[in-house]
Amino acid sequence: MSNRMKNPFSILWPWLKKIVLTITILWFVAVILFSFLPVPFSMVMAERQISALMSINLSYVFRSSWMDQNQISPYMTLAVIAAEDQKFPKHWGLDFEAIETAMAHNKKFQKRIRGASTITQQTAKNLFLWEGRSWVRKGLEAGMAVVLELLWSKKRILTVYLNIAEFGHGIFGVEEAARHYFGKSANRLTASEAALLAAVLPNPHRYKVDAPSAYLLQRQQWILRQMRLLGGESYLKQNKLRYR
Repeated sequence: MSNRMKNPFSILWPWLKKIVLTITILWFVAVILFSFLPVPFSMVMAERQISALMSINLSYVFRSSWMDQNQISPYMTLAVIAAEDQKFPKHWGLDFEAIETAMAHNKKFQKRIRGASTITQQTAKNLFLWEGRSWVRKGLEAGMAVVLELLWSKKRILTVYLNIAEFGHGIFGVEEAARHYFGKSANRLTASEAALLAAVLPNPHRYKVDAPSAYLLQRQQWILRQMRLLGGESYLKQNKLRYR
């Protein structure tokens, strides 16, 4: 009788602990492997593909081609840092000053939400997590970002980020983006082309590389100015963000 009245949670808890432990171990193994192996796909890629299949959109197929960082134009590396995370070389995955600024802004302007995710956080989210704004996902993203900073080099984080970032409908990674929009490989991107690609990253479904709005062109010019202010390619060398 006592067994029948036993709390269901006490029965499920050991299984839940095992599941969480298994997922954690698998994630940790993936982090170690992806510190030197190419990433075959990300959770965002999988989510987009599954969503298309569920809506019977058989024409959607995500495209992604892995490129080592020495095969990517230094302008592209500089552009994403200038656009997304100028403190990238210095922080440990989280930019607390940016978080405080974003919280103050969002409290004042609730209709214009500003994010504060670092490149490391975006890499963790795109690679391992799901879309959305829940506190659970943000908490996991922050924890994963710190682990990535501990186990990966800054150069590795940038390499993975540039290979899994979404640049348009079914277009993932800078190599696919360069070929699709400019008909060239990622190692031949100019500063202007790199800045335009980086400009769409906040929302590649709203902003279009091949049909840039006036705002997007203004953002491109802002990114180009920031690239120059950072110091151009010498900035990457000084912060050891290039393999060559």
